[in-house]
Amino acid sequence: MVASGNDFVVIDSYPTHAKAWVPRVTSHQSLAKNICDRIYGVGADGLLVLEKSLPTEQAGKIADIRMRIFNSDGSEAEMCGNGARCVAFYSVKVSKRQSVKDKIKIETRAGVIEARVNGDNVKIKLTDPKNIKLGIPLKINNRLLKVNFVNTGVPHTVIFVEGLDKIDVQNLGRVIRYHKRFSPQGTNVNFVEVLSNNSIKVRTYERGVEDETLACGTGRVASALITARQSTRAPEHQKINVHTQGGEVLKVYFDKINNGFKNVWLEGKAMIVFKGEYYV
Repeated sequence: MVASGNDFVVIDSYPTHAKAWVPRVTSHQSLAKNICDRIYGVGADGLLVLEKSLPTEQAGKIADIRMRIFNSDGSEAEMCGNGARCVAFYSVKVSKRQSVKDKIKIETRAGVIEARVNGDNVKIKLTDPKNIKLGIPLKINNRLLKVNFVNTGVPHTVIFVEGLDKIDVQNLGRVIRYHKRFSPQGTNVNFVEVLSNNSIKVRTYERGVEDETLACGTGRVASALITARQSTRAPEHQKINVHTQGGEVLKVYFDKINNGFKNVWLEGKAMIVFKGEYYV
């Protein structure tokens, strides 16, 4: 599946009935590294595994489905915005196991997120962002940079630049991703160019993929929120259009409240590219 240039292998391990065949995987980490390989595997930014969301005594039913996210290096991520949009589209349009036709709740390691599906357009509500920090000084290659940070389900660093197309995203992104300031978990790195009051363009170095990707959902949200945080516009419901390297313009909606944000949504298209068999 693909959402805004982020591509994923999706494995459905949630049977629709008692006798359904379910893939039995001994190591999701090993499978992710092999299946995401673009030469010897299928090729993808990550592996998405769908499982049954198990209820708890305290919370009762958690969600309609559980999504586990494995990066192409085998590491398991807390959240993936574009991956969640793919899972919502698959669950509503393909598996058809949802009693509500266009809405679904997805359990992730970052919390439960809500999704709405309208044709090939998918809108997801993220967990409220946290740990917003502006103007963090970083010494990179004997040069002092001011960067920003926010957790939108996963950690993101946001850097405002001019001449985005000329930025060495791979090398500079890798240095910041592994910087001691963000250890031990590391950070995703977003380079942002402001196009207008409500429009930005973003390039992202993704942790786990360890390279630039065509789009990163949580990174686009992080970039939009930090852009709004530095804006002098009055607190209100806002929308920012985010241009991606994949060509699609994603929409990020949010309520800016004091120095924080609520009701954060990410909207864009998702699609199935192909179905097939993979030999383990």
